[in-house]
Amino acid sequence: MAERGITLQNRTYRNVFLEIGKTEEEIESKINDAVHTFFFDEKERIYHEAGEDTGYLVDTGNNDVRTEGMSYGMMMAVQLGMKDVFDRIWKWAKTYMYMDEGENEGYFAWSCRTDGTKNAVGPAPDGEEFFAMSLFFASHRWGDGEGIFAYSEQARSIIRACIHKGSHGRAGSPMWNHENHLFLFVPGCPFTDPSYHLPHFYELFAQWADEEDREFLKQAAKASREYLVTACHPETGLNAEYAHFDGSPVSEKLPWGSFGDFFSDAYRTAANIGLDAEWFGQDAGHYAIPLRMMRFFGTDLEAVRCAYKVDGTPLERPVLHPLGLLATMAQSALAIPYSGEGDSDSAYAIAGRWVEWFWNEPLRKGERRYYDNCLSIFALLALSGRYRIW
Repeated sequence: MAERGITLQNRTYRNVFLEIGKTEEEIESKINDAVHTFFFDEKERIYHEAGEDTGYLVDTGNNDVRTEGMSYGMMMAVQLGMKDVFDRIWKWAKTYMYMDEGENEGYFAWSCRTDGTKNAVGPAPDGEEFFAMSLFFASHRWGDGEGIFAYSEQARSIIRACIHKGSHGRAGSPMWNHENHLFLFVPGCPFTDPSYHLPHFYELFAQWADEEDREFLKQAAKASREYLVTACHPETGLNAEYAHFDGSPVSEKLPWGSFGDFFSDAYRTAANIGLDAEWFGQDAGHYAIPLRMMRFFGTDLEAVRCAYKVDGTPLERPVLHPLGLLATMAQSALAIPYSGEGDSDSAYAIAGRWVEWFWNEPLRKGERRYYDNCLSIFALLALSGRYRIW
């Protein structure tokens, strides 16, 4: 497969769509159409402006605003150069979601109504990760402003809370376990969500966060890469939505449901591995996981129509986000050159099939489009060389 990409700041980013034979014009058109639909189409958009200078992304399946979607929207905006959209989303998040007192001071409420009323006062840590990373990128792309638009200091403040809550006189619990350096499902929790592990973010945090936190973040990147090897099944590559620190699925039923299977949250893990490979190429054994998953699913898209146990046992539970699963599997193709089979034509052919399948799927419409289309936009950016380190 030809190595073709986009050079920026002395880095080359693969354009996998070019590699499978799409033209620059086709790629540009597909991305532009998707971005327009996601942000601006009156019927299908996820993003909405609010007042003169704020905006939010709505989870259309639950009719609320989540830190997941808000931080995703900021990452998309900085990658696409949409500064006005970025600033609007960030101001809405800081105005309505940020908590400046109490046990969760320094974190963001994971769910709000569209009018800004908090539905909960607990955080979802993946939001903080994406907020911090997108803010660092905004600082480097556009420069720091004042107040909440002093992007880099805002990012450092978020990471400071994630590491140091519960110490230095701060109430609450941190988002990282200090003994094993693993990122948690919620602060102080005794288990994690494998799809929250973003070692490629932690590598950059280790360069740009407070000096005192950089060694911890380097260790967090290493620990997360090693953890993903244990959290993903050695034969199928599948991981649970929630998993213990030893990688085993959280099998006990939690108050809000069961999350020990390969289902919605879990899809993101493969995409994260692909982006980590593209940005850093530091394999701890986890870069082979996406190809393992592709081989498990086989050559028929019908295999991605149901949920699974991590050992591959199919469940009588339909996939809630089929396009999201397809998008993340396609994005994981970025790991193939680092998978141990990077010189294998068959590995590239398998990955290319997933990218082609994804290319042929439009954005999802209807009530459940939010999560699928978020993951699709990220995959479009990543597979076209537009999901970059700034």
